[in-house]
Amino acid sequence: MNKQIQNLYLKANKAERLIIGLMSGTSMDGLDIALCKVSGSGAETDIRVLEFKTGDFTADFREKVKAVFSKREADLQLVCLMNELIADTHAELINTALKEWGYKNEEIDFIASHGQTIFHAPKSLHKMEDYPNGTLQIGDGDHIAVKTGIITLSDFRQKHLAAGGEGAPLAVYGDYLIFSKKYEDRVMLNIGGIANFTYLPGNLNADEIFSTDVGPGNTLMDQFMQQNFKQFYDKDGAVGLSGNLNEHLLNALLKNEFFDADFPKTTGPELFNLNYLFAAQQVSATENISQEDVMATLCHFSAKTIANAIKRCFGLDAKAQVFMSGGGMHNPLLVKLLKEELPQSQFATTADLGINPDAKEAVLFAVLANESICGAPINFGGRKGIPSVCMGKISLPE
Repeated sequence: MNKQIQNLYLKANKAERLIIGLMSGTSMDGLDIALCKVSGSGAETDIRVLEFKTGDFTADFREKVKAVFSKREADLQLVCLMNELIADTHAELINTALKEWGYKNEEIDFIASHGQTIFHAPKSLHKMEDYPNGTLQIGDGDHIAVKTGIITLSDFRQKHLAAGGEGAPLAVYGDYLIFSKKYEDRVMLNIGGIANFTYLPGNLNADEIFSTDVGPGNTLMDQFMQQNFKQFYDKDGAVGLSGNLNEHLLNALLKNEFFDADFPKTTGPELFNLNYLFAAQQVSATENISQEDVMATLCHFSAKTIANAIKRCFGLDAKAQVFMSGGGMHNPLLVKLLKEELPQSQFATTADLGINPDAKEAVLFAVLANESICGAPINFGGRKGIPSVCMGKISLPE
């Protein structure tokens, strides 16, 4: 047997495994690195976050990513080069984090790398009948494995596509294993660039679970802040809080067939971008309102789309137990608006369930890697959009 295959086999059979989960989302604010101790698999999964940090991206690196991000036309040579550069950058950030935490690379069993999404193209968006669902994450797993010396699982979304899904959202798999609780219906709401949630029924019936994107979380607000205020995001919601809602613009933003489509569904900044905002401003004759009012309205837009989706599932008087994660939970205006839209729902964060909400997505990929190595496909009843598969390609370091 090849010694690396043997090493993989031995690690897969350990009672406890150290797995690093990685996530770099559409907001591109840095690389979330979560060092997790994992035992068991499936319903017996036990996971504990030992260390967490967000490795900062340099301004130059962020601009390089933006040059190929969410563009229907991009320089193919640059895409090829960024596939390697992103992986090398992520590997360097991992090595630095391990050194800071006092771990040797050989102590880590696996890395679970999401990669960097540069384009997401479900059929519902591209609308080309002759083509399937598609998505592309770059940051090659072989480069990470070689440069860290750690077995790496990556490119998780392709198996989801191959088995009939849209490549997103994948949170349902980890949410089910980590956060389900008997007798308590839960909504695991992640407000990243795109907002999505997973519904976890208290009866623990996997057939009833679903996960769906609901619309923009931070992506439009972040893009507008970067273009007009030269800030990466609206820290503490300060700009949004200084503006006023424009109802005409909000109504125009809400008019899109995506919001009427059935769950589960997926979307991305390929749809919700500054061009989408400009088109809505033209339709509503709001091109000349203040930038602060635009930011306030974009925040209302995100809150409205999230709340509408939850009401669609639980009724107009939704009484949901909502656990938040993602960057949007740090925006006080967005959280305030959500609570006003859903007055009978209870809001908390995944910190109340033992998982740092900023680390949650990285942790979810550690769980997916653990299932691929040590578990089995979770049966969600063969429903559309949630194929029963294990995900992640395996890269060996030698």
